[in-house]
Amino acid sequence: MKKIYILFLLSAHTIFAQDYSVEKSTFSFQTGLVGFWLNNESRLSDKFTLRTEIGLDVFTQKDNEKSADFDALVPVITFEPRWYYNLEKRGTAGKNIHNNGANFVTLMVSYRPDWFVITGIENAYLNHQVAIVPKWGIKRNIGKSDFTYELGAGLGYNFMLNKKHSFDDSGEVWLDLHARIGYTFKSSRKK
Repeated sequence: MKKIYILFLLSAHTIFAQDYSVEKSTFSFQTGLVGFWLNNESRLSDKFTLRTEIGLDVFTQKDNEKSADFDALVPVITFEPRWYYNLEKRGTAGKNIHNNGANFVTLMVSYRPDWFVITGIENAYLNHQVAIVPKWGIKRNIGKSDFTYELGAGLGYNFMLNKKHSFDDSGEVWLDLHARIGYTFKSSRKK
């Protein structure tokens, strides 16, 4: 009788087990105080995604030699492999993990090309730049809706590229802080 009872418990655990993994794919729009972005997150494994993003960032250009400081909107393309490390803990506790609502660690690589600059300054330009920033962040859902908010912080390095797309000897330490609110248009998990 004990064997049958143990077998029943094991099968019930298997039947009612939850899937606490990242979603297969999400597509969303986000905005913050410093720009707006369209992004996609695709599952690489149960806890890892690859986030690809295109958008416009507010960027401050400083030139100590010519005193040509200005703020501008510039295009940015970003790739982020993300590790959502507490999905199972949040899911087991009954918290909403829809749209990958969990804490994450990432290595952000962002490229700012010199395609265009939106500013009030004439002849403003921005050199090609690549920033590599390890970051920590959180992503949460607002209620049971498809609206989300995201906070993150990291410290890395921003490399300047010359016109031939080779690394220049200039660059700077890069502090990346973000606070965004967004809407997920497409998600693979049911709420």
